[in-house]
Amino acid sequence: MNANNAHSVAGTKSGTRTGTYEPEAPEVLDRREGPYGEVVLRRHGGLLQIIANGCFLMDTSDGRSERLLVDAALGALDGRPDPALLIGGLGVGFSLAHAAGEPRWGRITVVEREQAIVDWHLDGPLGELSRAALADPRASIARTDLLAHLRDDRAPRYDVLCLDIDNGPDWTVTEDNDGLYSPSGLAVCKRRLTPGGVLAIWSAKPSPAFEAALRDAGYEQVRTEEITVARGVPDAVHLAVRPG
Repeated sequence: MNANNAHSVAGTKSGTRTGTYEPEAPEVLDRREGPYGEVVLRRHGGLLQIIANGCFLMDTSDGRSERLLVDAALGALDGRPDPALLIGGLGVGFSLAHAAGEPRWGRITVVEREQAIVDWHLDGPLGELSRAALADPRASIARTDLLAHLRDDRAPRYDVLCLDIDNGPDWTVTEDNDGLYSPSGLAVCKRRLTPGGVLAIWSAKPSPAFEAALRDAGYEQVRTEEITVARGVPDAVHLAVRPG
Protein backbone atom coordinates (compact mmCIF):
# COMPACT_ATOMS: atom_id res chain seq x y z
CA MET A 1 0.00 0.00 0.00
CA ASN A 2 1.13 3.23 -0.96
CA ALA A 3 1.80 5.66 2.07
CA ASN A 4 2.91 9.22 1.73
CA ASN A 5 2.35 12.89 2.46
CA ALA A 6 2.31 11.93 6.12
CA HIS A 7 1.75 15.44 7.35
CA SER A 8 -1.43 17.01 8.69
CA VAL A 9 -4.09 18.26 6.32
CA ALA A 10 -5.91 21.54 6.88
CA GLY A 11 -9.70 21.36 6.70
CA THR A 12 -11.98 23.67 4.81
CA LYS A 13 -14.03 26.22 6.72
CA SER A 14 -17.75 26.39 7.36
CA GLY A 15 -19.74 29.04 9.15
CA THR A 16 -21.57 28.62 12.47
CA ARG A 17 -24.40 30.57 14.07
CA THR A 18 -21.91 32.44 16.26
CA GLY A 19 -19.99 33.71 13.24
CA THR A 20 -16.87 31.67 14.04
CA TYR A 21 -15.38 29.09 11.66
CA GLU A 22 -14.52 25.47 12.29
CA PRO A 23 -12.85 22.85 10.08
CA GLU A 24 -15.31 20.82 8.08
CA ALA A 25 -15.60 17.24 9.36
CA PRO A 26 -14.28 14.57 6.97
CA GLU A 27 -16.92 12.48 5.19
CA VAL A 28 -16.29 8.72 5.13
CA LEU A 29 -16.95 7.46 1.59
CA ASP A 30 -15.98 3.83 2.18
CA ARG A 31 -14.59 1.70 4.98
CA ARG A 32 -13.16 -1.80 4.49
CA GLU A 33 -11.71 -4.46 6.75
CA GLY A 34 -9.00 -6.39 4.95
CA PRO A 35 -6.23 -8.85 5.76
CA TYR A 36 -3.94 -5.97 6.81
CA GLY A 37 -6.49 -4.04 8.86
CA GLU A 38 -8.95 -1.24 8.22
CA VAL A 39 -8.73 1.03 5.17
CA VAL A 40 -10.88 4.15 4.85
CA LEU A 41 -11.51 6.57 2.00
CA ARG A 42 -12.60 10.04 3.15
CA ARG A 43 -13.49 13.31 1.54
CA HIS A 44 -12.27 16.37 3.46
CA GLY A 45 -13.31 19.54 1.73
CA GLY A 46 -11.94 19.22 -1.79
CA LEU A 47 -9.47 16.46 -0.88
CA LEU A 48 -9.70 12.67 -0.96
CA GLN A 49 -7.80 10.95 1.85
CA ILE A 50 -6.75 7.36 2.55
CA ILE A 51 -6.55 6.24 6.20
CA ALA A 52 -5.06 2.86 7.19
CA ASN A 53 -5.55 1.45 10.67
CA GLY A 54 -6.43 4.93 11.93
CA CYS A 55 -3.25 6.50 10.49
CA PHE A 56 -3.43 9.22 7.83
CA LEU A 57 -1.46 7.98 4.82
CA MET A 58 -2.03 10.24 1.83
CA ASP A 59 -4.36 12.68 0.14
CA THR A 60 -4.88 14.37 -3.20
CA SER A 61 -3.51 17.75 -2.11
CA ASP A 62 -0.14 17.79 -3.88
CA GLY A 63 1.66 14.91 -5.56
CA ARG A 64 5.05 16.62 -5.99
CA SER A 65 6.97 13.92 -4.16
CA GLU A 66 5.23 11.11 -6.04
CA ARG A 67 6.11 12.74 -9.36
CA LEU A 68 9.70 13.29 -8.21
CA LEU A 69 9.90 9.61 -7.26
CA VAL A 70 9.23 8.67 -10.89
CA ASP A 71 11.26 11.44 -12.52
CA ALA A 72 14.32 10.98 -10.30
CA ALA A 73 14.36 7.25 -11.02
CA LEU A 74 14.16 7.82 -14.77
CA GLY A 75 16.90 10.43 -14.55
CA ALA A 76 19.18 8.02 -12.70
CA LEU A 77 18.73 5.34 -15.36
CA ASP A 78 21.29 4.86 -18.13
CA GLY A 79 19.15 5.95 -21.08
CA ARG A 80 18.07 2.46 -22.17
CA PRO A 81 14.96 2.42 -24.41
CA ASP A 82 11.49 1.54 -23.11
CA PRO A 83 12.53 0.77 -19.51
CA ALA A 84 10.19 -1.46 -17.52
CA LEU A 85 8.85 0.25 -14.40
CA LEU A 86 7.34 -1.24 -11.27
CA ILE A 87 5.41 1.12 -8.98
CA GLY A 88 4.97 -0.35 -5.51
CA GLY A 89 1.73 1.08 -4.12
CA LEU A 90 -1.15 2.59 -6.08
CA GLY A 91 -2.12 5.15 -3.43
CA VAL A 92 -4.13 8.04 -4.84
CA GLY A 93 -2.60 7.45 -8.28
CA PHE A 94 -0.15 10.33 -8.65
CA SER A 95 2.87 8.14 -9.50
CA LEU A 96 0.96 6.03 -12.01
CA ALA A 97 -0.62 9.04 -13.73
CA HIS A 98 2.74 10.78 -13.98
CA ALA A 99 4.50 7.70 -15.35
CA ALA A 100 1.78 7.13 -17.96
CA GLY A 101 2.27 10.72 -19.12
CA GLU A 102 5.93 10.00 -19.95
CA PRO A 103 6.35 8.29 -23.35
CA ARG A 104 9.85 7.05 -22.51
CA TRP A 105 8.54 4.39 -20.14
CA GLY A 106 7.86 0.92 -21.50
CA ARG A 107 5.87 -1.56 -19.41
CA ILE A 108 4.33 0.02 -16.26
CA THR A 109 3.25 -2.39 -13.52
CA VAL A 110 1.59 -1.20 -10.32
CA VAL A 111 1.59 -3.60 -7.36
CA GLU A 112 -1.19 -2.95 -4.83
CA ARG A 113 -2.25 -5.41 -2.14
CA GLU A 114 -5.34 -3.54 -0.87
CA GLN A 115 -8.35 -4.52 -2.95
CA ALA A 116 -10.23 -1.50 -1.58
CA ILE A 117 -7.71 0.93 -3.06
CA VAL A 118 -7.86 -0.80 -6.44
CA ASP A 119 -11.67 -0.60 -6.36
CA TRP A 120 -11.61 3.12 -5.48
CA HIS A 121 -9.59 3.69 -8.66
CA LEU A 122 -11.50 1.37 -10.97
CA ASP A 123 -15.02 2.20 -9.82
CA GLY A 124 -14.75 5.01 -7.28
CA PRO A 125 -13.75 8.65 -6.76
CA LEU A 126 -10.00 8.10 -7.21
CA GLY A 127 -10.64 7.19 -10.83
CA GLU A 128 -10.61 10.91 -11.58
CA LEU A 129 -6.83 10.81 -11.11
CA SER A 130 -6.00 7.45 -12.65
CA ARG A 131 -8.63 6.56 -15.28
CA ALA A 132 -6.59 7.73 -18.27
CA ALA A 133 -3.41 6.08 -16.95
CA LEU A 134 -5.14 2.75 -16.33
CA ALA A 135 -6.42 2.83 -19.91
CA ASP A 136 -2.83 3.13 -21.19
CA PRO A 137 -1.86 -0.19 -22.85
CA ARG A 138 1.53 -0.08 -21.09
CA ALA A 139 -0.09 -0.09 -17.63
CA SER A 140 -1.38 -2.97 -15.51
CA ILE A 141 -2.17 -3.65 -11.84
CA ALA A 142 -0.81 -6.68 -9.99
CA ARG A 143 -3.11 -7.26 -7.02
CA THR A 144 -0.66 -8.80 -4.59
CA ASP A 145 1.75 -8.01 -1.78
CA LEU A 146 4.83 -6.17 -3.01
CA LEU A 147 7.42 -8.38 -1.32
CA ALA A 148 5.59 -11.50 -2.50
CA HIS A 149 5.74 -10.19 -6.06
CA LEU A 150 9.43 -9.31 -5.80
CA ARG A 151 10.25 -12.75 -4.40
CA ASP A 152 8.29 -14.59 -7.10
CA ASP A 153 10.75 -16.10 -9.56
CA ARG A 154 7.98 -16.10 -12.19
CA ALA A 155 7.70 -12.30 -12.03
CA PRO A 156 9.55 -10.29 -14.68
CA ARG A 157 12.60 -8.18 -13.97
CA TYR A 158 12.38 -4.40 -14.01
CA ASP A 159 14.68 -1.57 -14.96
CA VAL A 160 13.21 0.65 -12.23
CA LEU A 161 11.49 -0.03 -8.91
CA CYS A 162 9.60 2.99 -7.52
CA LEU A 163 8.43 1.92 -4.08
CA ASP A 164 5.95 3.90 -2.01
CA ILE A 165 4.15 1.46 0.24
CA ASP A 166 4.47 3.06 3.67
CA ASN A 167 5.84 6.09 5.46
CA GLY A 168 9.44 5.04 4.90
CA PRO A 169 12.17 3.01 6.59
CA ASP A 170 11.96 4.79 9.95
CA TRP A 171 8.20 4.52 10.51
CA THR A 172 5.92 1.87 9.01
CA VAL A 173 2.16 1.74 9.51
CA THR A 174 1.96 -2.04 9.15
CA GLU A 175 4.68 -4.17 10.73
CA ASP A 176 5.06 -6.54 7.78
CA ASN A 177 6.19 -3.62 5.62
CA ASP A 178 9.38 -3.48 7.70
CA GLY A 179 10.71 -6.34 5.60
CA LEU A 180 11.05 -4.15 2.53
CA TYR A 181 13.69 -1.97 4.21
CA SER A 182 15.60 -4.85 5.80
CA PRO A 183 18.82 -6.31 4.32
CA SER A 184 16.84 -9.28 2.96
CA GLY A 185 14.23 -6.95 1.42
CA LEU A 186 16.87 -4.82 -0.27
CA ALA A 187 18.53 -7.98 -1.58
CA VAL A 188 15.21 -9.10 -3.08
CA CYS A 189 14.84 -5.72 -4.78
CA LYS A 190 18.33 -6.00 -6.23
CA ARG A 191 17.60 -9.45 -7.67
CA ARG A 192 14.42 -8.17 -9.32
CA LEU A 193 16.29 -5.27 -10.97
CA THR A 194 18.16 -5.56 -14.24
CA PRO A 195 21.90 -4.72 -14.09
CA GLY A 196 22.22 -0.94 -13.87
CA GLY A 197 18.59 -0.70 -12.77
CA VAL A 198 17.39 1.92 -10.29
CA LEU A 199 15.73 1.51 -6.91
CA ALA A 200 13.78 4.58 -5.74
CA ILE A 201 12.05 4.54 -2.34
CA TRP A 202 9.77 7.24 -0.97
CA SER A 203 10.12 8.26 2.68
CA ALA A 204 8.28 10.69 4.94
CA LYS A 205 11.69 12.03 6.01
CA PRO A 206 15.34 11.65 4.98
CA SER A 207 17.08 8.68 6.58
CA PRO A 208 20.91 8.64 6.69
CA ALA A 209 20.72 5.19 8.30
CA PHE A 210 18.78 3.87 5.32
CA GLU A 211 21.33 5.36 2.93
CA ALA A 212 23.96 3.36 4.80
CA ALA A 213 21.80 0.23 4.57
CA LEU A 214 21.55 0.64 0.79
CA ARG A 215 25.34 0.85 0.49
CA ASP A 216 25.75 -2.16 2.78
CA ALA A 217 23.34 -4.08 0.51
CA GLY A 218 25.69 -3.53 -2.42
CA TYR A 219 23.97 -0.67 -4.24
CA GLU A 220 25.92 2.11 -5.96
CA GLN A 221 25.26 5.83 -6.58
CA VAL A 222 23.22 6.07 -3.38
CA ARG A 223 21.74 9.52 -2.77
CA THR A 224 18.65 11.27 -1.39
CA GLU A 225 16.50 13.96 -2.95
CA GLU A 226 14.38 16.07 -0.58
CA ILE A 227 11.00 17.69 -1.23
CA THR A 228 9.93 20.62 0.94
CA VAL A 229 6.44 20.25 2.42
CA ALA A 230 4.13 22.82 4.00
CA ARG A 231 4.86 21.71 7.57
CA GLY A 232 7.47 19.50 9.19
CA VAL A 233 10.56 17.77 7.80
CA PRO A 234 10.97 17.32 4.04
CA ASP A 235 9.72 14.26 2.18
CA ALA A 236 12.54 12.25 0.64
CA VAL A 237 13.27 9.94 -2.27
CA HIS A 238 16.15 7.51 -1.68
CA LEU A 239 17.87 6.46 -4.92
CA ALA A 240 20.29 3.61 -5.54
CA VAL A 241 21.59 1.68 -8.57
CA ARG A 242 22.19 -2.05 -8.92
CA PRO A 243 25.75 -2.59 -10.17
CA GLY A 244 26.01 -3.54 -13.83
